[in-house]
Amino acid sequence: MTIPQPSPTQREVFFEDHEIIVSKTDPKGRITYANDVFQRVAGYTEAELIGQPHNLIRHPDMPAAVFKLLWDTVIDGREIFAYVKNMTRKGDHYWVFAHVTPSYDENGKHFGYHSNRRVPGRDAIEQVTPPYQTLRSIELKAANPKDGTQAAFDQLVTLLSEQQTGYSRFVFQLSEETRLSHALR
Repeated sequence: MTIPQPSPTQREVFFEDHEIIVSKTDPKGRITYANDVFQRVAGYTEAELIGQPHNLIRHPDMPAAVFKLLWDTVIDGREIFAYVKNMTRKGDHYWVFAHVTPSYDENGKHFGYHSNRRVPGRDAIEQVTPPYQTLRSIELKAANPKDGTQAAFDQLVTLLSEQQTGYSRFVFQLSEETRLSHALR
């Protein structure tokens, strides 16, 4: 069953600070589990989600370069944290602070991926949005999507290198700045 992609509405939806969106996928990124919070926020039933590619909820504002980094990292067997703007069935959007890890069985055989997503701080979203917009702009200017993703990925790597940091450290710095900002208010 192919589910049609909606057009973005520019309306944001939210979930509660105490809630966690959880999903699991097979090695190809097809959803094998979606908790009730995921279903409610994204606006899909469990039956509609199971077997679908996880990018079903990808918002077109999200740079493909961030997903390239995410996939490169988890395929390499490492965890990653990322801020992600997702899209609901109706075209609304919601931001998450995602933690994605590879999943292994008791014999150490890789069988998929697990993601927990929490409510991100608004300050962090405000800080990550401009670089994401820049990366997405680079992607859209390219002659084709593959070249655009690579050009934006190269730019992302360069920016992180110039700041002498990795993506996860960059993400955690935003999280820490958000916590400090809230503590000082």
